[in-house]
Amino acid sequence: QVQLVESGGGLVQVGGSLRLSCIFSGDIFSTYVMGWYRQAPGKQRELVATITDGSGANYADSVKGRSTISREHAKHTVYLQMNSLKPEDTAVYYCNSYNYRRSGPEYWGPGTQVTVSS
Repeated sequence: QVQLVESGGGLVQVGGSLRLSCIFSGDIFSTYVMGWYRQAPGKQRELVATITDGSGANYADSVKGRSTISREHAKHTVYLQMNSLKPEDTAVYYCNSYNYRRSGPEYWGPGTQVTVSS
């Protein structure tokens, strides 16, 4: 059973930076596309960024140019570096994994809160 554990959330001021981490366990890390999603109060969960096994990355327009997703295979960890944070980045951030070789399943972490204060 895949488990995802996020860390690195917190309270930051506008313009600040945070790095979120997600540790993957329970299966072969390289067979999963990894991603970060977020959900703000009263809104639907939305994609932030994804990264393939070969480190091909995809970003939502709202974070493009301000965020970098990366993965470290030796540590089974995926990161999301977020810079120039805005109040609208405030949300619970969820780590996601999707087994692309078997076309599923996908898994979610419990989430980590990011709050950007002005």
